[in-house]
Amino acid sequence: MIEIFARSSSMREAFGLAERVAATDSNVLITGESGVGKDALALFIHAKSNRSRQSFVKIDCATLPGELLEAELFGFERGAFTGATEAKPGRFEAADKGTIVLDEIAHLSKDAQAKLLRVIESREFERLGGRKTIKVDARLIALTNVDLVQAVARRSFREDLFYRLNVIQIRVPPLRERGQDLSQLVQYFLSHYSEKHGRKVEALSPKALAILREYDFPGNARELANILERAVIVANGTTVDASDLPESLTAAVEANHKGQRLKTLAELEAAHIREVLQVTDGNKTECARILGISRKNLYEKIARYKL
Repeated sequence: MIEIFARSSSMREAFGLAERVAATDSNVLITGESGVGKDALALFIHAKSNRSRQSFVKIDCATLPGELLEAELFGFERGAFTGATEAKPGRFEAADKGTIVLDEIAHLSKDAQAKLLRVIESREFERLGGRKTIKVDARLIALTNVDLVQAVARRSFREDLFYRLNVIQIRVPPLRERGQDLSQLVQYFLSHYSEKHGRKVEALSPKALAILREYDFPGNARELANILERAVIVANGTTVDASDLPESLTAAVEANHKGQRLKTLAELEAAHIREVLQVTDGNKTECARILGISRKNLYEKIARYKL
């Protein structure tokens, strides 16, 4: 079952459009900040479509370098590259008759963009190292937290591909614009993590809930989930108190009350990432290693903070 939290008008609009487009075979571009739930909306569209009994295949374009990503998407024949000891079908073949979701599509290489454009236009491709043309019927949903209009202007993303993907665009609003959904999300995460960790935490105290309502959640619903998982683990009873929330969160809210302008965790993190990028001369692999995070996580933060 897909949980839907859409009391806010902006979220109701997003899910309403998703439900209408689900019955078609149109390409869909889902935009929004990291952590807002774009992947959940893609799954919702698939579940409501006439392809729901077929495969739902997702691949994260930010986690693999160019050639490996192309091999994952389109498959390869034996001997196509070093280590290709046998043929392997790609994700498009796996998604035939179903839905394929390309997460963080802005990270596709130029070569992969060209091949993807061909698949969209002709529904056919060849595996790497192969000559046989393969036909495929897969519904494409693309996800991005990057402004593709700006990416097109920078010439890092093909304009013709953007227009083919942007048949229907659905923006998932950030959590700070969805105040009416917060209570539902809180109850869902409390229930989920209580069951996961064998606890029985049922509610937030009025003060704890007030703190959450005043916080901006730069990490959106994903950040809220992390906060509440921690709270469920550390809470003494069945209620999460303000003292069970991260000190950084309560400090940020208290600073706003006092009219102080302390830097938020997000601002401090952005400044540190910028410094490490400068030290590594923009080498993202090395930067991610120094920061102790994955390349995917680094790309998400670079996009979020517009570094």
